[in-house]
Amino acid sequence: MVEQQVYLDSIKKQFLYYKMLGEKAMEQVEPEQLFMAVHEDSNSIATIVKHLWGNMLSRWTDFLTTDGEKTWRDRDSEFENDIQTKEKLLQKWNEGWTCLFNALESIAPDQLLHIIYIRNEGHTVMEAINRQLAHYPYHVGQIVYAAKLLKKGSWDSLSIPRNRSHEYNANKFAKES
Repeated sequence: MVEQQVYLDSIKKQFLYYKMLGEKAMEQVEPEQLFMAVHEDSNSIATIVKHLWGNMLSRWTDFLTTDGEKTWRDRDSEFENDIQTKEKLLQKWNEGWTCLFNALESIAPDQLLHIIYIRNEGHTVMEAINRQLAHYPYHVGQIVYAAKLLKKGSWDSLSIPRNRSHEYNANKFAKES
């Protein structure tokens, strides 16, 4: 049971990290840039957020007892640019993440090997979590990349700034383990 709890704590930390990356990227662009697509075949940051929101609500609402692809989900509409304000966008962003974190908090360590369904395909709870832990960072990476393309002015690095690896490592290794 200890290993299962370590896993649950680890994945919560990973999801929080990717949530933070997305938020820090979105903070660096002007509100109107959240709704701009680089070209007609790409998605705006707002569209990516809307898709993540729809996926999170579908996957994590009653996830132990209902299929992760809810009948009420309209995935195709997630790719329509109909969010008008940054405030509404961030409300959806936070609603999705809250749904995810509430679901993760509800998992008991002994439930990780229980079978749940996504699109009628059986997954252990652990597999379903891992599936989303691959999916969400994929889209957060898209948000970061789009924000970097759209930002006016210099980009504030979300990790180790370019040409600063030695300085970063020196600071890290100067601290006690």
